Amino acid sequence: MVRTLQPGQCCEVWAASVTGESSRVFRTADMLLEAPNWTLDGRALILNGDGKLWRFDLATGSLSEVPLTGVPDLNNDHVLDPGGSGIFVSGDDGHIYRAPLAGGHATRITDDDGSFHFLHGVSPDGRRLAYVDIAAGDFTRPGRLRTVPSAGGPPENVEVGQGHCDGPEYSPDGIWLYLNTEAFTTAPGHAQLARVRPDGSQFERLLASGTVDWFPHLSPDGRLASYVRFPAGTRGHPADLPVDVVLVSTSDWTAPLSTWAVFGGQGTLNVNSWSPDSKRFAYVAYPMDAAPAIRA
Repeated sequence: MVRTLQPGQCCEVWAASVTGESSRVFRTADMLLEAPNWTLDGRALILNGDGKLWRFDLATGSLSEVPLTGVPDLNNDHVLDPGGSGIFVSGDDGHIYRAPLAGGHATRITDDDGSFHFLHGVSPDGRRLAYVDIAAGDFTRPGRLRTVPSAGGPPENVEVGQGHCDGPEYSPDGIWLYLNTEAFTTAPGHAQLARVRPDGSQFERLLASGTVDWFPHLSPDGRLASYVRFPAGTRGHPADLPVDVVLVSTSDWTAPLSTWAVFGGQGTLNVNSWSPDSKRFAYVAYPMDAAPAIRA
């Protein structure tokens, strides 16, 4: 389902620095944009909105559609091909596609296996994708962690215990999958950050917290990570509530380096949004603000 802004709501795209500053780079009341990816040349952000893919040029502040064919409406699960010329996207039909980042025809990757497939990660060599499998598209059932060849083929399960998991993303060296999971708790919806080897071994918790923690994203140099922190008691990753965007060192997930409070949640930080130089990352906020939209 394509998300839209509520009456009086705005969409703001922000760039956060590893030194703790943040700046608003775009603001609109015309369309709800989600889940920025930073392009490998450092010049643009790729976002979804109105079921389409968009490119935001950081130098000019211009937003332009990436024209794709052969795909249904898109959701906020999209990641760049490591080579920089392609992008993997998830459609609202429950399938994963690959498309040229400059626009063009998309090719479906996943099979009709009775599940919905929600993309989150691509291996550094571009050969495998990590995704969450929802059996029969039944969202009352927990997501299962799977990987699949990026050219298509049979998927493989990665065992991570009981409970829902989401956001599986490869580390820059490809030897870990980072994710959020409910496997460490009996409290409904209490997602925590974890990692596991792609073969399912060494499944381990990264942080024990009283908050609901989602979508860990490592910087390209592997030294830092961002994630989104929901209030205790949150189930899933809903939209339109106060959340924190958190920056940590991967050597110590327990001590935030910086925290940004935003009104958002769903769409704020669903995919990896780090700049290629590991100095900044992007996120989206959705404040309720009836003032006319301007570009900051």
